[in-house]
Amino acid sequence: MRVREARALLDAGQNAGAYYLCGYAVECALKARIAKQVRQCDFPDKELATKAFVHDLGQLIRVAGLDVQFARDRKTAPALDVNWAIAKDWSEAARYDVSTSEAQARDLYSAVTGKNGILPWVRRRW
Repeated sequence: MRVREARALLDAGQNAGAYYLCGYAVECALKARIAKQVRQCDFPDKELATKAFVHDLGQLIRVAGLDVQFARDRKTAPALDVNWAIAKDWSEAARYDVSTSEAQARDLYSAVTGKNGILPWVRRRW
């Protein structure tokens, strides 16, 4: 849903909102993967919850248990590595930045949603 909203914002020239929502979509996907580590009705492990209560995409990949596979896949798929280089610097603070350029927003959108994008990679591991 957030990716569709990001696309609509990008098409409307609302670059800052599109940029923010692209990164947020990745954050949500990683947190969904982390949530699968907790069974329904179980009281979550406090350490896991604390580690997951961040907006840092790199840390979330580690908490989701995907870091080793992600590093391996980035070595064998250079496009995935390039996309990560673009996406890894996203921050929730982007929601306050109104100076995001169209190029930045489009680059992040492509890095997140493209064939070797971050979001398709995470989705294959749900």
